[in-house]
Amino acid sequence: MSRLILLALGLALAWWGIRTARALYSAAPDRTRTRARYFSNAETLLTDRTQRTEPSGFARVAGTRAGLRFDLQAVPDSLIFRKLPALWVMVTLTEPQDLSGEAHIMARASGLESFSRINKMAYDLGVPPGFPPGCLLRCTDPASLPPAEVMARLATLFRDPSMKEAVLSPQGLRLVTLAEEADRTNYLIFRDAELGAQPFPADRLSQMLTDLTDLNRSPKAKS
Repeated sequence: MSRLILLALGLALAWWGIRTARALYSAAPDRTRTRARYFSNAETLLTDRTQRTEPSGFARVAGTRAGLRFDLQAVPDSLIFRKLPALWVMVTLTEPQDLSGEAHIMARASGLESFSRINKMAYDLGVPPGFPPGCLLRCTDPASLPPAEVMARLATLFRDPSMKEAVLSPQGLRLVTLAEEADRTNYLIFRDAELGAQPFPADRLSQMLTDLTDLNRSPKAKS
């Protein structure tokens, strides 16, 4: 009897696995469409928009808000060391800044963040008071860091546990946030890293655009 029960359970599990795998496979076209529309909420937040599709299938969008140019990217991260695949969103203000060097602040750095240049920075400094534990500050020139009030503003952004990185450079300003992680069950059983099924929320995107706009208006370091 126990063998029959085990056989029945095995067959049921196999049937469930095949059915789920087929469902995931048939969802591929929908996944392509949803990834292409991941930044659809930018339609109400940015003007003069342009869009292209990245090799990952996710849209990359550029546009204008309050006279400033922004670039939006979604970067899937499925490196083996991560417990779950992740989707990072990078919002960049592509306006020149009065800075003579480049600085990166990162939370929970692993050293393997493929979307970041933080490991290329020559100087490793301690973050000022106010940042959460585990944040790193690296830069090309310690003398070019923004003044204390700008660093304090950045520290408040990192109170959000989804905030990953802030970049300040002569070419612009960038914020990187964790948009989502893959569903644990689908990933552990089927290794399916479904990400971006829903557009990036408008409220989160609007807040990142506002934060970058405020940082753009802040005093800059002296060159």
